[in-house]
Amino acid sequence: MNFSFRRLAALCRKESRQIVRDPSSILIAFVLPVVLLFIFGFGINLDANRIRVGIVCEDGGAEAARFVTALEASPYIDSRRAMSRQAMARELKAGHVRGMVVIAGDFSAKVRRGGGDAAIQVLTDGAEPNTANFLGNYVQGVWRVWMTARARDLGVAPPPSVSIEPRFWFNPTTVSRNFLVPGSISVIMTIIGALLTSLVVAREWERGTMEALLATPATRAELLLSKILPYYVLGLMAMTLCVLVALFLMHVPFRGGLWLLFLVASLFLGSGLGLGLFLSTVTRNQFMAAQGALTAAFLPATMLSGFVFDIASMPGPVRAVTYLIPARYFVSALQTLFQAGDIWPVLLPNIAFLFMSALFWLGLTAWKTSRRLDGS
Repeated sequence: MNFSFRRLAALCRKESRQIVRDPSSILIAFVLPVVLLFIFGFGINLDANRIRVGIVCEDGGAEAARFVTALEASPYIDSRRAMSRQAMARELKAGHVRGMVVIAGDFSAKVRRGGGDAAIQVLTDGAEPNTANFLGNYVQGVWRVWMTARARDLGVAPPPSVSIEPRFWFNPTTVSRNFLVPGSISVIMTIIGALLTSLVVAREWERGTMEALLATPATRAELLLSKILPYYVLGLMAMTLCVLVALFLMHVPFRGGLWLLFLVASLFLGSGLGLGLFLSTVTRNQFMAAQGALTAAFLPATMLSGFVFDIASMPGPVRAVTYLIPARYFVSALQTLFQAGDIWPVLLPNIAFLFMSALFWLGLTAWKTSRRLDGS
């Protein structure tokens, strides 16, 4: 049988009408992406602001009072006061505060003598290392600024310290949303590419319409393309919606080229569509295909792509597995395009792997697609 573009167009129209008539497809393609973007962009925040800190001031002098005021004025600290170390230690153990600052009884006297030997004690809850590090840095910053200002007011030389002037590349505001939103787009595209298409062929088998399709003169290539092209267009539309929401509602900067963004998205969609259709073709059952898509695509895209968890911190065997996950390369490409721009040494390896992955899954699906009821 010869390939016919007329038959392909008819099959694509049939599949497109099926998408429009299926409310779940519309919800997954257009409503779910926006909901997930808002959850990842605003609901999940890796920035530690307003950390609950206990303050124990054992010094009744003016200098100690001024330093406590400086701590309480910090926008990053939500202070709690206690009269004794024991009381605040109980609060720390109960999880009511994330750390405590202890100001000893001779603090004011040491500051008035020049402050060289003045010190404070900072205790943090190490159960959350990230928050503990933030707290230590915040208190250290307040301490350094306050000691310099007090030394100037007292007319003495400030205590020796290292002057640190941090500079953050690519995300100068260090807002976690700028990092999370591009990564969340990869999870959304995984859902659209793998989960939606995992139901396509299985639905045809369960409803008995696959027999009618196999009775037509349509070739295997036409059947396969008719399942891929409508969902590819749907995926690009969802991608466009995600980018518009990220840029204009969440104000996430985008520094790369749009054509590169859609090239990378197209390659990732090819991989996701191929995987979803492969599962749908092999299982012929919507429930089994959906479970397979969640296990093989969605969970790895969330847990092992570097979107939330740093890959370098994972054990060696797990890091090795991440090299086989297309979402890892898509996340890297998206974050580069959004935050840094067209950095070709980063983008080219990611594009190459996504191309090979799309070729593999689409080729495997084409191999398993059959025009016989027995699948042979």
